[in-house]
Amino acid sequence: MSTGAGPRTVRELLFGLPMLSGELPGFEPDPDPDAATGAVPPTPFPLFLDWLGEAVAAGVREPHAMSLATVDADGCPDLRVVALRDATEAGWTFATHAASPKGRQLAGQPQAAIAFHWREQGRQIRARGPVLRADAATAARDYLDRLPGSRAASLVGHQSEVLDDPAALPRAFDAALARVTEQPETVDPLHALFTVQPLSVEFWQGVPGRGHVRLRYRAEHLGGPWTRERLWP
Repeated sequence: MSTGAGPRTVRELLFGLPMLSGELPGFEPDPDPDAATGAVPPTPFPLFLDWLGEAVAAGVREPHAMSLATVDADGCPDLRVVALRDATEAGWTFATHAASPKGRQLAGQPQAAIAFHWREQGRQIRARGPVLRADAATAARDYLDRLPGSRAASLVGHQSEVLDDPAALPRAFDAALARVTEQPETVDPLHALFTVQPLSVEFWQGVPGRGHVRLRYRAEHLGGPWTRERLWP
């Protein structure tokens, strides 16, 4: 670290950084019988749509970026950021290569946790539950909806494998892109769509200088009724 007037340790650097700065949106999850607004919906998806729409309107960068946590065969967690492809009452959908680490991990342990972090609004949404893989026809439609470069990258494959020769990557990508261009209906059979079906969804609203607001929706089983619970910060 610098030996000048600035921080000398990582801890000093971190403690000097602002948190939850600026004007943040409010969140009042407790129903008020005397108020026309303020009550939250009985299920989590409408609230997710509201928050997503507010994030888009507020100019949050890449609000569809979603952290995805899976578990390998040894029980060790893995984490990465993926793009949200769709969201419905049934859950949150993302795509991956079936032979990738996350694809293999989900095949062996079909459960996952996801999180959205919208820093500009001091908001987080977390969810977890079993994961369902879409059928081949649905995955194919998603694949063909992608830009040519994205389809070519999928056809290259080898995701997360060791790249011994960096020059092999542009050659493989150019060959895959040529194939996509010449055969636009080509579908990567290993392109997979997964949906995280939530059993727990938590909405977190940061509040500068005080305890944060946390609301959890919890279901005992898929399709079951939701319980809403306020949580301590």
